[in-house]
Amino acid sequence: MGSERHYPVQRQASAFCGGAAVAILGGLIGLGGAEFRLPLLISVFALYPHRAVRVNLLISFFALAFSAVSRFGFTGAANITAYDHIILAMIAGGMSSAWLGAGYLNRIPKERVSMLIAILLLAVAALLTFEASYTITASAAPPEAALIPAAVTAGCIIGTISSLLGVAGGEFIIPVLIFFFGADIKTAGTASVLISTPLVLTGIVRHILSGKFRSQTLLARLVIPMGAGSVAGALLGGYAAQWAPTSLLKAILAAILAASSLKLLRSQ
Repeated sequence: MGSERHYPVQRQASAFCGGAAVAILGGLIGLGGAEFRLPLLISVFALYPHRAVRVNLLISFFALAFSAVSRFGFTGAANITAYDHIILAMIAGGMSSAWLGAGYLNRIPKERVSMLIAILLLAVAALLTFEASYTITASAAPPEAALIPAAVTAGCIIGTISSLLGVAGGEFIIPVLIFFFGADIKTAGTASVLISTPLVLTGIVRHILSGKFRSQTLLARLVIPMGAGSVAGALLGGYAAQWAPTSLLKAILAAILAASSLKLLRSQ
């Protein structure tokens, strides 16, 4: 594993507040908020892009674990069994690509990582803009023979995005399940947690085995306080979501995300 890498920034209160603010915004529009956290980690907490992605993955796991507990503990049962073969196929594809993507991340030069992050964040901004303008409704599922290949392919794409951005990928998983596989929103939300958890965990394990989580000061000063803030913010954002103008917020946050992406590109 090697020696510990010191993290000099001592701003635990800022980390908690930043994590909470991002999670509140994410909760208001039904996302975990990791997409908005990544630019924050780079620009405010002075992490270079590779490290920011890995830290974002860890904090995403905090939020995802809490989401799993709250969803399965306090919500009614969703129609998961009807989609178990699709869920398993997406997990299989996603775990494979998350493992490869996490390993590939370590070999990409810093400048290219920043550009890749900016491009992917622009894609998320475009998706949010689309969701703000159009209502995604369930469609007919693909033919039976194409279901598993389509699910594996979707999982591979989402696993790659997860490993390269450090996100859970729910903003992609939920529309895919609704639009391509005919799931209702409640089922898609629950399935998203089931799919995301092993994908995020796969990326974390790959980074641990590569010796990339060596800084105890980073964990104590940034990951733990920001993770705690993310859980608190997710609670508040999820509660307030019933009164939030979701479409307007998605459009505003998409603009913010696009601006952050362009700032990353200009910094090259």
